[in-house]
Amino acid sequence: MTEHSTGIGHITELIRHTVPPLHPAGTPFIAGSLGVAAVGYRKSWIRVPALLTAAACAGFFRHPARVTPTQEGVAVAPADGEVTLVDEHVPPRELGLGDAPLPRVSIFLSVFDAHVQRAPLTGVVDSVVHTDGKFLPADLPEASDANERTTVRLATEYGPVGVVQIAGLVARRIRTDCAPGDTLELGETYGIIRFGSRVDTYFPAGTELTVYSGQRAVAAETVIAHLPIAQP
Repeated sequence: MTEHSTGIGHITELIRHTVPPLHPAGTPFIAGSLGVAAVGYRKSWIRVPALLTAAACAGFFRHPARVTPTQEGVAVAPADGEVTLVDEHVPPRELGLGDAPLPRVSIFLSVFDAHVQRAPLTGVVDSVVHTDGKFLPADLPEASDANERTTVRLATEYGPVGVVQIAGLVARRIRTDCAPGDTLELGETYGIIRFGSRVDTYFPAGTELTVYSGQRAVAAETVIAHLPIAQP
């Protein structure tokens, strides 16, 4: 009797498509929790909380597959979460985008959202700068300027775009897996923040923002802006 005829192969394939893989940053947390559960397996007051913690970490560090849009001139959400700000704001100085307010979309990630960050556009990384700061609640407007953050500037065919990973009250670890000179494709994963955070995206002047405050965004899939072709 073959694996296919028993249906095991089909079930395995369904699980593979249903259960998202994990981001590597979550491995130490999950392994550590499972290790505690194994050591204290005879004591339910140790085993149960440890297994629940492992499950929670597996959910937090999930890295779901996404399908990016095919339209020209669109930017996608760099993170899952709630759109909290759709406005114009002066970008962080380290992005080198000038002192004039630029179109901005802010997305707040709760502890229940997948926390990987994805490139909003295809482009070449110009700079990656980490800035120390406070740990105010990430959903506050002032967190953009006051909180610890890592900025990534992308050179795109539409002009320079800035993406800012912002730490929050609980999220105090920002991981950015790209460096100047790297090419990021639309929707490609480039970092992660844990646990609960915010991501701001700054666009060139003239960009049409297509989301609204309170909307839920899906990283790499939700279109958040239409960009005009940069003038030579």
